[in-house]
Order: sequence, then structure tokens, then C-alpha cells
Amino acid sequence: MIPVALGLLAGVGVLLMASPWLWPRHPESEEVGPVARPGVMARVATRLAQAGMARVAPGAFLTLCASLGVAVGAVVGVLLPIPALAVVAGVAAAILPWMVVGARARRRRRLVRAAWPDLVDHLVAGLRSGESLGEAVGSLAEIGPAEIRPAFAGFERELRARGLLAPALDRLKEELADPVADRLVETIRLAREVGGGELPTVLRALASSLRLEGAARAEAEARQSWVVAAARLGVVAPWVVLLVLASRPEAAAAYASAAGAILLLVGGALTVVAYRLMLAVGRLPEERRWFA
Repeated sequence: MIPVALGLLAGVGVLLMASPWLWPRHPESEEVGPVARPGVMARVATRLAQAGMARVAPGAFLTLCASLGVAVGAVVGVLLPIPALAVVAGVAAAILPWMVVGARARRRRRLVRAAWPDLVDHLVAGLRSGESLGEAVGSLAEIGPAEIRPAFAGFERELRARGLLAPALDRLKEELADPVADRLVETIRLAREVGGGELPTVLRALASSLRLEGAARAEAEARQSWVVAAARLGVVAPWVVLLVLASRPEAAAAYASAAGAILLLVGGALTVVAYRLMLAVGRLPEERRWFA
């Protein structure tokens, strides 16, 4: 038992050393003063909004994750009588919806990021043609990507129903949940409240910077995509081999023992740590939502 205890202590030490990179603090979610950081529900709601699923309640999503984890754990426990493996499978299944939503949010963010320069150019063209700010922003519902058209359509409905630009901009910013959208909305709000004829110039400069940033990010993502794919394969492959081995009675009996359970649980924890470390090392910095 002493080697096992030493191994667990070493694993905890490695986890603590890697924690600043695995779970970094997010200054954008903190405010000056005694206001606490957003809770779990707020973060889940933000992630759902970024994935284009703003109408899904955070509580319902978390319930789905827990139910899926329990169901998969029960099925694995029935098919393979290894309690530790059932626990690992249940935890993995519970995390899977969150990973799917995260992947959808990243894919949607890439599509929207590539479309923002053209949208800003269209907005500038609308302003120069004599349209009001509300009309120019509402017209983006007809030319933008399918992922963000509902947000601009909702902005247009809100503006027509209440006739107030500020609440419609707030709703647009909340539904898009995008840093570029925050900057654009706050620029429009500032131009609306204090006036200024330099808005088209500022928007053109924003579109130019977004194009340069998008080109650099696309090149970096293309270069690191194969590394990330290989790392994911390396994380999944041992568990596939384990499932094949667990189908043999003697291997199932070995993994069902106390030592086998410790091995599986420690292996599952190390898999999570390795995967998170891989994401932390390979992740490109994302623009923060300073005006959320």
C-alpha cells in the first residue's frame, strides 16, 4: 500500500503544479469590489449561448449530463462487472455533453469570427447610404451567417416593438455572447449617445484588424490541428484496449479487485489531467469579453 500511497501523493502534487494552466482564473468574470465570480449556472448559460443554444435552460442541461452519466454507468456495470470501470464510464458520459457544446461553441465562434469583417463592412455601407443605426444593424439579419441571423432578427423585432435602441442592443449582445459583438455594440451605443461622425472610420479600422487577426489565427490552427488530433487519439486508445481486455473473464476479475479499481481510477484521473494539459498547452488565446 505504501507505493500506491506515494503514487497518489505524487499525482496530487503534479495536479497542483499544473492547476494554474488547467483551471486558469478569468479576470473578465471578476469585478472590482466584493462581487463574487459567476456561479456554475451563469457559466453554463454563457457556454450554451456561445453554442447557439441560448434557449436551453442551464438546469435542464446539467440534468441531462447527470442522467446520461448514470445511464451509461449502469449499462457498463451490467455488461462488464467492474465497478471502477462503470464509474469512469459514467463520469466520461456526464462530461460528454459539455464537450459537445464546447466543440459547437468553438466551431460557431470560428464561423462568426470569419464573417465579422464582412458584416462590419456592410454596416458601414448601410450607414453611408443614409440608414439609421438601428436599420443598418437590423439589415445584418439578411446577410450574416445562419448561426447569428436569429440574434439580429431578434434585435430588429425588439427595436420595432419598443422603439428603443439601448434594450435591443443589450439583447443582441447577450444572444451573440461574442467579444467582437461586444466591441461593435458598445461602439454603436457610444456613437448613438454622444454622437460623432467618425463611426464609419472606426468600423473600417475594426474590420481591417479583424481580417489580420483571423488570417494569423487560421494559419496557427491549421499547423496545430494534427498535433491535437494525435493527442486525442493517444488519450482514447488505452481505454479502447481496456474495454477489449475487460471482455475476457480473467481480465475482468483482475480489474474488479481492489488493486484493479485503484488502477482504473488513477488512470481515469491521469487521463483527465493529460487531456486538460494538452488543451491548455495547445489552446490559442481567446479575446476576452471586456464589455459583457
